[in-house]
Amino acid sequence: MLKLGIIGVGNIGSGHVERVTGGNCPEIVITAVADRRASRREWAEKALPEAKVFVEGSELIKSGACEAVLICTPHYQHPTLAVEAFEAGLHVLCEKPAGVYTLQVRDMIAAADKHPELTFGMMFNQRTNCVYRKMKEMIDGGEIGEIKRMSWIVTDWYRTQYYYDSGAWRATWAGEGGGVLLNQCPHQLDLLQWLCGLPAKVHAFAQEGKWHDVEVEDDVTAYLEFPNGATGTFITTTGDAPGTNRLEVTGTKGTLICDYDGLVFKKLAADEREWCATCKEGFRKPDCETIRVETDGKNEQHVGVMNAFAAAIGKGEPLVADGREGINGLMLSNAIHLSAWTGETVSLPIDEKKFYDLLMEKCKTSRHKEEVDIAVENQ
Repeated sequence: MLKLGIIGVGNIGSGHVERVTGGNCPEIVITAVADRRASRREWAEKALPEAKVFVEGSELIKSGACEAVLICTPHYQHPTLAVEAFEAGLHVLCEKPAGVYTLQVRDMIAAADKHPELTFGMMFNQRTNCVYRKMKEMIDGGEIGEIKRMSWIVTDWYRTQYYYDSGAWRATWAGEGGGVLLNQCPHQLDLLQWLCGLPAKVHAFAQEGKWHDVEVEDDVTAYLEFPNGATGTFITTTGDAPGTNRLEVTGTKGTLICDYDGLVFKKLAADEREWCATCKEGFRKPDCETIRVETDGKNEQHVGVMNAFAAAIGKGEPLVADGREGINGLMLSNAIHLSAWTGETVSLPIDEKKFYDLLMEKCKTSRHKEEVDIAVENQ
C-alpha cells in the first residue's frame, strides 16, 4: 500500500480523499493531510481518523508520515512544495497546473531530476479520456495525415461570482497567477500540445474581468502557428452559458471532430495535398467518408491517474503523465498571457524572464481579498 499525504483538502483535495476512502484506489492509503483552514482540518479528522493532520504542507513533508504526496494547494505553491518533497525523499503527484510561471517549474523539474529514484506525476486526468486517447493514437499513427489546422472552442467552463469569491487567492494575480488559463484550461492546453505539439508562435487577446468582478482573464482568444505551418485557434471563457466544447483537428487525409457526441472522423479518399496538385476539376473535393470512431469507452479520470501513480511506484508501470510534461501546457499558457499583455506575437519558447517580470508587476497591484471559509466541489 502506498502511504499518501495530501496537501490541501479543500475543493479538489477533498474529492481525492473521497476517492481513496470510497475504495476506488485500492493500492493507496491516506496517512497524512495538511490544510491551513481549521474547518478543513476538522473535516479531515472525521473523514480520516487514522491519518495525521497538519497545518502546513512543509510540516507534513518533514513528518515521515507518508512516502508520497499529492499537492492540491493554490498554484504558486505547487513547485515549492514539490521541491521540498523531493528533497525529503518523497514521491510527488501534483495537481494542475504545474505552477504559475515556467521559471519556477524548471526548478521543480531540476529537483525531480536529482532524484531519479522518485516518481513524479502530474494530475492530467483528461489524458485518461478514451476520446482524447483515440485522437492521439490516430494522429500519431498518421491516419489524418500531416496536421494543417486545429480549432478548439471550450466555453463551457461557466463560473459564477460566488465561485470566485470562495477563496481569497482565487482570481488574483498574487494569489492565483491567472484566471481561466491557469485554473480551468490547463487540461485543454496540455491536451492541445499532447495531440498537436507546441505551437511556434502565439498571438492572443485575454480580457481581464470582462464577465466577473475579478482582476484576471476570463475571456481568451488565441491564434497559433505550428512549426510545420499549421495554424490553430483556442477560445475559452468562464462567462458563457451554456457554452460549448468542440475540438477539430484537420490533416491532409481528413478531419477529427470531438464534441459532446463523441468522436467523428471525416476520412478523405485521397491526401488533399496530392489531390489538389493532380485533380483536373476546379471545384471537386476528394470523396469523403464520415466515420463515427469507436473507442474503448474507458475514462478513469482522477482515479486512473492516482492508481497509475501507485502502480508506477510499486510496480514500475507507466504514469498517465510524467510531471516534467507539466511545463509544456504552462509554456503555452504563459505565451498567451505574454502576447495579450504586450500586444505582440510571441515565439515559443518564450522569454521567461520577461513573462516573470510582467507578472510580478501585476502582483504589485493585486487586490487583497479577505479569507472566507467556503469549499466548492470542483477546482
